[in-house]
Amino acid sequence: MIRIAFGQIQVQPGQPQINYQTMLQAIAYAKAVNTDILIFPELCISGYLVGDLWDQISFVKDCLYYGEELVKATKDSNLSIVFGNVAIDHQLQNQDGSLRKYNALYVASQGKLLHNKSQPYPFTIKTLLPSYRYFNEPRYFTSATTVSEEKRIPLTVVNQPVIIPTRHGTFTIAPTICEDSWDTHYNHCPTATIMSASKEQGIPINLIVNCSASPFSMQKQEQRHQLFSQQAAEYHTPIAYVNAVGIQNNGKNICLFDGCSTLYDVQGSIVEDTPAFEDTVRPVLLKDTLWSPAEDAKKSTTVPLETASEGHHFSQSHYIPTLYKALHYGIRQFLKQTGIQRIVIGASGGIDSAVNAALYSTVIPPDHLYLVNMPSRYNSDMTKDLAYQLAKNIGCHYGVTPIEDSVTATIQQLESIPFDLLSDASTYSLDEPHHTIVTNGSTLTLSTLGKENIQARDRSSRILAGIASAVNGAFTCNGNKTEFTIGYATMYGDLAGFLAATGDLWKQDVYALAQYMNEEIFKREVIPQGSIEVVPSAELSSAQDITQGMGDPLQYEYHDRLFRSFVEGIPVDRNDISSNRTRLTPEEILHAYASDRLDVMLDLPKSIHHYFPNTSSFIADLEHWWKSYNGLSVAKRIQAPPILLVSERGYGNDLCESQMKVYFSRQYKELKHKLLA
Repeated sequence: MIRIAFGQIQVQPGQPQINYQTMLQAIAYAKAVNTDILIFPELCISGYLVGDLWDQISFVKDCLYYGEELVKATKDSNLSIVFGNVAIDHQLQNQDGSLRKYNALYVASQGKLLHNKSQPYPFTIKTLLPSYRYFNEPRYFTSATTVSEEKRIPLTVVNQPVIIPTRHGTFTIAPTICEDSWDTHYNHCPTATIMSASKEQGIPINLIVNCSASPFSMQKQEQRHQLFSQQAAEYHTPIAYVNAVGIQNNGKNICLFDGCSTLYDVQGSIVEDTPAFEDTVRPVLLKDTLWSPAEDAKKSTTVPLETASEGHHFSQSHYIPTLYKALHYGIRQFLKQTGIQRIVIGASGGIDSAVNAALYSTVIPPDHLYLVNMPSRYNSDMTKDLAYQLAKNIGCHYGVTPIEDSVTATIQQLESIPFDLLSDASTYSLDEPHHTIVTNGSTLTLSTLGKENIQARDRSSRILAGIASAVNGAFTCNGNKTEFTIGYATMYGDLAGFLAATGDLWKQDVYALAQYMNEEIFKREVIPQGSIEVVPSAELSSAQDITQGMGDPLQYEYHDRLFRSFVEGIPVDRNDISSNRTRLTPEEILHAYASDRLDVMLDLPKSIHHYFPNTSSFIADLEHWWKSYNGLSVAKRIQAPPILLVSERGYGNDLCESQMKVYFSRQYKELKHKLLA
């Protein structure tokens, strides 16, 4: 009977000394409870998302130093450890000429590294280096496949099983690193390779170990369960999956690491699973029944796959508790990591600012939270009252500062500036005709949209930024993913802030989160019901008068789904949660509309004809938002604050975007002409 332990530690990116101390504490605890094997996550000394810090040789040397110290920590004990760290080969270079580095897994026992003597290195090298989404491992690391090709040896020699001495005899593990188990769409199958190596050597594997740095996203844990359950059953071998907790970022995306370390038996059933977002060392007894098909093997506690399908994403609320937990954890960790203690929020009375205020109120003391209402002539008494009620329900600081005078002064100032053209326009040679907006000595005239933007910028760039500076804090960006998608936000205005905590949530997710927090977290009405029920509106002009029912130009239950298909895509197979996702364009949308498949494709709660009376109005709406999505919105998203990432595809470095002219495909144009004719 072997006692293993999940070292589900909080990894601090770019802080090897802190991570080393955390691991020493875990080792001390594991020794105290007579653990045989303690398993840590991937790259747990360095952190996973550290960017081009990998180019600093001094940083790499420190990571290696602390790795050596960890090996020494196993001396004079019965404890063996498995941990992820960088590895180097001074004799070789990466493809860009930099120091040869590997994403590696080490096994240490009795003060020494354990490995098969026929291996080229005393560690396991990651084979599959992801380069999709925000991952870019090939930029820094060389894979086991390249080592195999360079040294002209099979992969079964590069990475092999490791035999660990224990008090109960030898115990053999098959070490794998994160992506090496997610091999469905790769040419190589690292787990199968290492299992083949064990077969060639006549060494039975007692446990497959997967050390991961696996970021959180909605339904990620269900995908992991499906993957590892199938592999455990396929190889008839138990699997220990170990993941880190904490947050790490790439500058634009704040990635959450949820842990959820899990042990699976030979039938693919869950034997032990560690709570999400919990920094812990979890010992588990690995009984003989786990690797034999005995009838008394523990029954599976895996979540039924059908409950995690993509269908009815918006009509079901099963994901909201997980979403809240992730956001709460992410905000708390980000504030701790950045040292920010006081938060300023522009409270409009609407749902977005209310949800953000409620979220932050669960993380920081009420006296560290400042809500500010900044009305103009277009703000109704209803929303002003709702903002006040929100602050009163939370018990935080509340202030009101009207912006009418400052906005009027700015407009008058801009419209009174005389402009003179100081160069002779005839000297210019341009392909397009030269146009002047004003003649010499004349002034500008601001459009209605221009005046709306001045209001938004006055609130954020002047008032909120000033208050944040005064209280030595930071102000938030309250935007959601729907607004980011179509640029329904003002650059340097409501798009500003230190963090967009809800920037990866669709509008309907924001509403669902508000209801959930009132009912389950606060168990009282903290977010006013009026903020949930009021027509969503920016209240920046008379055309957005909520008292007349005039709000945002969107039908959220339809447009959320449409925009989601643009950004996150839809699963190729809705019955398979690990299925690839296809991002849609107007061509696929229009084909589905023409063949009456759009309702099912977008999982609409009502027929598409409920939203649009005819084909021409549907096409006009589709093209309008496709142009918005691909137009100035891209520039806005590039300059937006970092986003807490919770979805399968979020803005920032998770979705690489270029500023280009909008494109409609040839087949789209042909089908459009046919339908309208």
